[in-house]
Amino acid sequence: MKRGVLLDRDGVINRMVYDAEHGTVDSPANPEQFELLPGAAAAVHSLNHWGLPVAVVSNQPGVAKGKMTLALQEAITSKMHAELAAAGAHLDGVYYCLHHPDAALPEYRIRCECRKPRPGLLLRAADELGISLADSWMIGDGWIDVQAGQAAGCMTMWLGTWKCDVCHIARDKDATPTLVAADLAEAVRMIAERINLAQA
Repeated sequence: MKRGVLLDRDGVINRMVYDAEHGTVDSPANPEQFELLPGAAAAVHSLNHWGLPVAVVSNQPGVAKGKMTLALQEAITSKMHAELAAAGAHLDGVYYCLHHPDAALPEYRIRCECRKPRPGLLLRAADELGISLADSWMIGDGWIDVQAGQAAGCMTMWLGTWKCDVCHIARDKDATPTLVAADLAEAVRMIAERINLAQA
């Protein structure tokens, strides 16, 4: 069994999308809205170079909520693969939870084990990729990412700026991460330092 890195998608690999009409920030709803964050592809490339399996584990309820079609969801994923490939990077797996307990579409309206903070997606990724979760990292920009990582037995990394109010929230949610990083690029550098990988 080997160590690996599991990533949330939106806000970690790609930008969130601002909807001016509704004043909300959400996942991209079509390929045109998908845009890699600066440094994300290079960070994934470094993990590839070091031989660490990298997978996305992400709640994606847009189809369930009627905000997009499954075809659009697949097109977004294809664009993610293509943009990473253009930078010499690749993902070893992409695992989505498409369900939501309040889904508009009945076939997706279930309380599943794969929706983070439950660990189902992480367990599936570990099984299919042959990784040891105890030696692996879950990286995300939300508390549910930390909680899912903890539930799966991973080390966890939260992306953001650690301020006093943030640490109180983390404590209240019992979701204090192993480490905190500003972005994916810094997270990967910190992992490399932890496991003595040569920077490249």
